[in-house]
Amino acid sequence: MHERDVQYGVAIITVSSSRFEKHGPLKGKERIPEDDESGREILKAFSEKVVDYYLVPDSVMEIRSAVFDALRKADVCILTGGTGLNPKDLTIEALKDLFEKEIEGFGEIFRMQSFKEIGYSAILSRATAGIINGKVVFCLPGSKRAVILGLEIIKASLKHILSHAKGLA
Repeated sequence: MHERDVQYGVAIITVSSSRFEKHGPLKGKERIPEDDESGREILKAFSEKVVDYYLVPDSVMEIRSAVFDALRKADVCILTGGTGLNPKDLTIEALKDLFEKEIEGFGEIFRMQSFKEIGYSAILSRATAGIINGKVVFCLPGSKRAVILGLEIIKASLKHILSHAKGLA
């Protein structure tokens, strides 16, 4: 593998209109609500690396704004929620056109591993990842189980992805 021991910070963005309506806009890693199990899983996986947290509604502009803000501080942005087929799910629509390079393999492996766990329902997932300004953005479903699976893939490949995205490999 061509990877370097790169230093990086992680930003977490939870996309959920229902949580947003309940809690309002939240920002800061110490502000992750108890009912955001997926956001808490990401925090647990990258505890010392997490630099910020955002709770935003299912809105293209809100999602983009949070990602742009997060990428000012972090080299890795992990979003959870808004990746399904419901008309209100807008995470992919908000970000796909911003990717300078899409990491198709991430979504393919995520769906393959999901298929092993949940069967054909894995076809509903639009999990993806891409590069924006040399930084990596992962888009995961909102369920805790899906986030745990996605984090396994992310942790196994992150330094390699960052090495390439930053032109170090």
